[in-house]
Amino acid sequence: MDEVTIYHNPQCGTSRNTLGLIRNAGIEPVVIEYLQHPPTRERLKELIAAMGVPVRDAMRRKGTPYDELGLDDPAVTDDQLLDAMLAHPILINRPIVVTAKGVRLCRPSEMVVDLLPRPQRGLFTKEDGEVVKFNPT
Repeated sequence: MDEVTIYHNPQCGTSRNTLGLIRNAGIEPVVIEYLQHPPTRERLKELIAAMGVPVRDAMRRKGTPYDELGLDDPAVTDDQLLDAMLAHPILINRPIVVTAKGVRLCRPSEMVVDLLPRPQRGLFTKEDGEVVKFNPT
C-alpha cells in the first residue's frame, strides 16, 4: 500500500517541507488541511494512539491558545485536552503523516523519510535553503 496521508497546515514551514519530501519520493499524498477539516474526536484519538504519545505531546503551544486556556495545568485530563484540540484545531501539532509503516508527528520534516513506501529521488532543498542528502539504498 503506497497511500500516504498528511495532516497539513500550509502556513507551517515544517509541514510544507514534509509535504515536499513526500512528493520527492514520487508520492502524491492525501492532503488534509486539518484547520479547515479537523479530524473527528475518534480519529484524533486513533492518530495519537498510533503515534504512541501522550495526548499532551500531540499538542502545539506556540502560536495557539494553549496557555490562555490553561492547558499546561497537569490536572487537565486527556478528554479535556481532546476537547480543546477539537474546539481549536490549531492546537493539533503538525504535520502528522500516516502510512502503512506507521503514524508520526514529523518534526523535523526528515522524520517522514523512513515512513514512506518509496525512497527519496535525490537531493531535497528545504525552504530555508538547507540541502538534505539521502544515502542510496
